[in-house]
Amino acid sequence: MAKQNTYCEAVALMERDNVHVYYHDSEYGFPILNDNELFARLVLEINQAGLSWTTILNKKNNFFRAFDDFEIARVSKYGEKKILELLQDPGIIRNRLKIESVIDNATRIQQIQKEHGSFKNWLDHHHPKTKDEWVKLFKKTFRFTGGEIVNEFLVSSGYLEGAHIPSCPVYKTVMKHKPAWTTP
Repeated sequence: MAKQNTYCEAVALMERDNVHVYYHDSEYGFPILNDNELFARLVLEINQAGLSWTTILNKKNNFFRAFDDFEIARVSKYGEKKILELLQDPGIIRNRLKIESVIDNATRIQQIQKEHGSFKNWLDHHHPKTKDEWVKLFKKTFRFTGGEIVNEFLVSSGYLEGAHIPSCPVYKTVMKHKPAWTTP
């Protein structure tokens, strides 16, 4: 079988019940309007570092359960007791640095919400930027946000192009959902 060059091409060859198919067709590249959902996507991308995206997609529901549906205000209040509980949860990635970054980033998003009204407003305010400019901003603002994490977060949430190739059946649907300022 020939190597697939894009996510769209690879997903097209997968069985319909593959976790990647649902994610590709329903979430990847679609704009996210809710701060908790944006936070969730950032956390999932952070947890993917060093692992496969398949692992994260298979554990996605567990992450939502373990992190209280990514309610930013709630996660920001997690203390050592909750960290120890999360470190014992086999349904998520049990990495102390990643767990602590989730809590710290929730606190940082709360500050952003105070200053800009919402995390989404903050992202919109900074759009458009190049990937390098976004990476610099995220590294200054958040923990555990390297270049690939920032890129995938922004592509997957519609702030950077590249989620779907134009020949992908989902491409036109994603483009219809994008705010006017994000379309080329």
